[in-house]
Amino acid sequence: MKIFIGADHRGLELKTKLIEYLKENGQDITDCKTVSHEGDDYPDFAYEVCQNVLETKGLGILLCGTGIGMSIAANKIKGIRCAKVSNENEAFLAKNHNAANVIALSYKLSFEEIVPIVDIFIVTKPASEERHLRRIEKITEIENGTFKL
Repeated sequence: MKIFIGADHRGLELKTKLIEYLKENGQDITDCKTVSHEGDDYPDFAYEVCQNVLETKGLGILLCGTGIGMSIAANKIKGIRCAKVSNENEAFLAKNHNAANVIALSYKLSFEEIVPIVDIFIVTKPASEERHLRRIEKITEIENGTFKL
């Protein structure tokens, strides 16, 4: 599976380490290298990663100051389900219960903390239980403007 990674200036150093780690472990990684500098804007990186995820049905990883801004920007893109995660359990639940195709992380987490989070996100199977699929369908209806209570 193709994995796309993007980071603003705050997540740049961590992104570089993560790309190296993932490539060493056989992952197919694309560095979405929108120019990163002190005055960059995280929505640019979120957009580039998410467009690639949609085109390839791959996964995305976003890094910024808190992960919150990236997550908000990513979730404005139809077809993206981005979760701001802080630990392994959240990474598992985001994908297994909510069919997340992108995660957003804070650069304040250490490399040692991020590695297992990303590993879990990559290997976790998407949602398959009826109750989760029903809820994901409702999210899609909200996104499409067809949701009704």
